[in-house]
Amino acid sequence: MAKLFTADYWIVLDDVQFARRDYQHRALLASLDGPWQPQWLSISTHLPHGRSTSIHEALLADPAHCRRRVAQLLADHYRRSAHWPPFRRRLEPVLAAFGRTDRLADVTELSTRLLLEEVGWPGRVLHSSDLLTRGARSQRLADLAWLTGATTYLCGTGGMRYLDPAAFRVRSIEVLPFVTPASGIWATSREMSAVHALMVAGPCALRRELEALRGRVLAGDP
Repeated sequence: MAKLFTADYWIVLDDVQFARRDYQHRALLASLDGPWQPQWLSISTHLPHGRSTSIHEALLADPAHCRRRVAQLLADHYRRSAHWPPFRRRLEPVLAAFGRTDRLADVTELSTRLLLEEVGWPGRVLHSSDLLTRGARSQRLADLAWLTGATTYLCGTGGMRYLDPAAFRVRSIEVLPFVTPASGIWATSREMSAVHALMVAGPCALRRELEALRGRVLAGDP
């Protein structure tokens, strides 16, 4: 969530291949009061076209069961947080979505929007399936950034291993590495769901942390 908060646009890559057992399919939760026993939150997913199924084509295998699992696991891990009661009320539209759609992308995007709204992110959301691009990987990402009028592309540590900066330079777009700190509230941020940080710090304190990190990243001093 920290990288999304720093950005002005979130382009949902909904037309890329869905990958099981990746962070697009699951999130890691951990209780606040120990013992430290992280648990994966994942939901049963049906891929109509097998491994070639794109994210926006993936379907919930059992929406009712998925709703119960999400609600129960979040409550099990975070109900003792002082910030849980208001968050639980805000979670209702996400849980209700399981009764309206069987598309995985609908529910996952809505849940991410909820987290961004909790910390007051003012940016815009776009979808790659609505935008005309060419090529793959670096070229495609550069095209997507250019279509938003971006001058900077925020790239996480994973992306920096394969990204070709030349594809961005021809568009006059700077590739800015995004690395979260390894201490404080950010100590587990690369693995843990953003819900964890929200339940530890609360929305107001988390927003202050995010704003401070955004300032450091954009100043080139992460």
